[in-house]
Amino acid sequence: MTDDDVRLAHALADAAGTAIRGYFRGALGIEHKEDASPVTLADCAAEAAMRAVLDTERPADGIVGEEYGVTRGGAARRWVLDPIDGTRAFAIGRPIFGTLIALVEEATPVLGVIDQPILRERWVGAAGRPTTFNDALARVRPCAALAEARFGSTAPAHFDEAEHAAYLRVAGQARDALWGGDCYNYGAVASGWLDGVIETNLKLHDFAALVPVVEGAGGILRDWSGRPLDAESDGRVIALGDASLLDAVLERLGG
Repeated sequence: MTDDDVRLAHALADAAGTAIRGYFRGALGIEHKEDASPVTLADCAAEAAMRAVLDTERPADGIVGEEYGVTRGGAARRWVLDPIDGTRAFAIGRPIFGTLIALVEEATPVLGVIDQPILRERWVGAAGRPTTFNDALARVRPCAALAEARFGSTAPAHFDEAEHAAYLRVAGQARDALWGGDCYNYGAVASGWLDGVIETNLKLHDFAALVPVVEGAGGILRDWSGRPLDAESDGRVIALGDASLLDAVLERLGG
């Protein structure tokens, strides 16, 4: 991962944002995929815009995109793209969705961007560097007590019955637990506005960008067994601003 990769990540976010803003609160052309998740014209346009930049600037790198699948999947370096994480929020005009951009080297996310193109808010994390929020340093909030922690998760429908019960065992001991937010919640953890996020059923394009952003701000991302996330993770994710919360969270998730 190089300075030029960081520059390119910004360029990808700029390209996606330009495409998305033209559709926000307008004609969306909503369709539904086989898994019943929505996709809009903006999702497709934003990913196409990013792929065009990558095809010009990084023709040997792989691409993993939510909408257009895998290109050069065997490459050691892969750009992982989620043009609109939070399409349901986007579709009803709520500016808490985001574009996720990650660079994964071998199996490890080394560069990540969370971009909110309507509010023009951008978190950038890169391995070995501090996370920035609109070019200023971002930092998590110290919070060592679960009873003082504020948690978020996108929607109860994303959990199965057992997972939902596990989440509630954590949320029931926390100061506050909110639904909604998609990737924006992870930016909120990196900036110290939220203390944790617990989710499941995430794919690589949903979580790869989050790892460098949260960890570069002083937090951690783990799976529900406490292991660091990589390209082989099972999609069950814990993000914490204060790592000292991890044991308490894992204990409750495990029942």
